[in-house]
Amino acid sequence: MVESTAGQGQKRLVEQLVAEAPLIVAGLALLIPTLIRLGEQVWSREVGAHGPIVFATGLWLLWRRIPQMAETGKPGNALLTLLVATVSLLVYTVGRAYDMISLEAAGVYGFGVTALYDRFGLSAILKNWFPVLYLALLLPIPGWMLDQFTAPLKLLVSDLAASLVTPLGIPLHQEGVTMTVGPYQLLVEDACSGLNSLIGLIAITTFYIYLLRDAGWRYSLFLVMLIIPIAIAANVVRIVILILLTYYFGDAVGQGFLHATAGLFLFAISLLLMFMIDSVVSRFWRSSAKTELA
Repeated sequence: MVESTAGQGQKRLVEQLVAEAPLIVAGLALLIPTLIRLGEQVWSREVGAHGPIVFATGLWLLWRRIPQMAETGKPGNALLTLLVATVSLLVYTVGRAYDMISLEAAGVYGFGVTALYDRFGLSAILKNWFPVLYLALLLPIPGWMLDQFTAPLKLLVSDLAASLVTPLGIPLHQEGVTMTVGPYQLLVEDACSGLNSLIGLIAITTFYIYLLRDAGWRYSLFLVMLIIPIAIAANVVRIVILILLTYYFGDAVGQGFLHATAGLFLFAISLLLMFMIDSVVSRFWRSSAKTELA
């Protein structure tokens, strides 16, 4: 009886996959080339290092929610599906033709969301919104937008790092994001602005909140808001470490292997600090909630 039931389940799965074959083939035809380009142009850089993790965990989260979406969902409006799919394909085509990875990825993402809407409807997507929104973190930030965000962040972390190093008696002269330390000149680059850590921390923290925490939206928002100061503080410490390494051991050490290591180390510290804050604050948060209910 068990074998018969299992066999029927496998048969239904095969039949469903065959029925969805054209859509699956079309999706893979769009997805695979874009994944290759994301790996070459975005995920290989620090600003997109979180990409493979978000892609794998996002698909896993979505796969877990599909059975529930199939039970409660209803097919979406065919005309709206056609309209949004057409727009998504146009965006994909423009991005592909003009080598604009942000538009290309947005087109693939739009096509994927449209396919979900076509099969399960808007209500099912809204009830299972997190995996869909979480996968949007894969979309690369356009270069012009990245510049707008990183410029003020670079200046902020430069000022904070200089204010910490100067009292130590180290000869430091700062002009904007350029620092002269003894005979060496350092330029605070985009990687030190905090934006790279910010994106990665947002991805991992939101995944942590969703998967491991049965938290309300207020507490979740509180944790997400902590990401910004933690990322900035971590990168200030990173710049201070690089200044000290350069001053005491030379430019080769500061800009060599330890430069990349400092970034990875401080990202791990930022993540650990976030989890520690959550562990401590969640106890008081629950206690306060129980007091209010009482």
